[in-house]
Amino acid sequence: MGGRKRGNLISGWLALDKPIGISSTQALAKARRYLNASKVGHAGTLDPLASGILPLAFGEATKVVSFAVNKYKKYQFEVEWGKSTDTDDSEGSVICQSEIIPQAAEIDAALSKFVGSIMQVPPKFSAVKIKGKRAYQLARENKDVRLSPRKVDITEFKRIKNNQTNFRTSFEIHCGKGTYVRALARDLALSLGTYAHITSLRRSVCGPFDEKVAISLDQLKYLGHNTDVSNLLLPVRTVLDDIPALALTIEEAKSIRHGRALSLSLISERTSARRLANGTTVQAIFDGRLIAVAILKNDLVQPVRVLNE
Repeated sequence: MGGRKRGNLISGWLALDKPIGISSTQALAKARRYLNASKVGHAGTLDPLASGILPLAFGEATKVVSFAVNKYKKYQFEVEWGKSTDTDDSEGSVICQSEIIPQAAEIDAALSKFVGSIMQVPPKFSAVKIKGKRAYQLARENKDVRLSPRKVDITEFKRIKNNQTNFRTSFEIHCGKGTYVRALARDLALSLGTYAHITSLRRSVCGPFDEKVAISLDQLKYLGHNTDVSNLLLPVRTVLDDIPALALTIEEAKSIRHGRALSLSLISERTSARRLANGTTVQAIFDGRLIAVAILKNDLVQPVRVLNE
């Protein structure tokens, strides 16, 4: 017989400012403990070397994590030229070296090749699965890791600072889901006829979450003991800001809570739902609260995620 889940039933989002040196899973575990939360997940993994915005989903927010993962992100990172490592960052062992150190003008000219929809091969030390096993697990076992290129979207890629003294350059990118910054640094260097690896990486934006609303683990530890926890969380709807909302009546809200589809025609008589295309994802709202995430299909509003806030 299963026991009751421990912890408080809280729902909402928190933008954690993850420090360097711990994994996303370890950061999540600390946040869960500090807030005594019964259910929590995260959107968009950050490597131990990376710091920055790690969106944490508590309670009912875990049902909409996929919408946060799909958002655009902003990173600042630094590369060191002339050396590549087996992990494509400073934690790995050096495997190739070159005396070629690109100049600022050469770097700037190469950046445009990596803007738009590009094909990228993830690093061998990554969480990509190969026949059910993570690539980094195979790499650690010294097994041959062959990963297929995948399409990623980069909307902006710019150089921030160039330091010829220590052969390092800082960059900023805006990118979509699945982009590996380590692979981007690797490929940029190869296009310039040399090698490189990342020495630092920070995510400053992840969808609607940025550094203005971020909370550090130290702050969270203090606030978790001295503040009403619910006041720390952003609404579940925060990650759905670009999704149309449909206002429901109380009877419609009851029906969709029980997983029943609603008539789009009836809702369209009092809303602008008629203008929405078949296949559109919508928020089902009652009295200002998110009841469900639904999809419009065959003149029906079909719930795909029902919330119990």
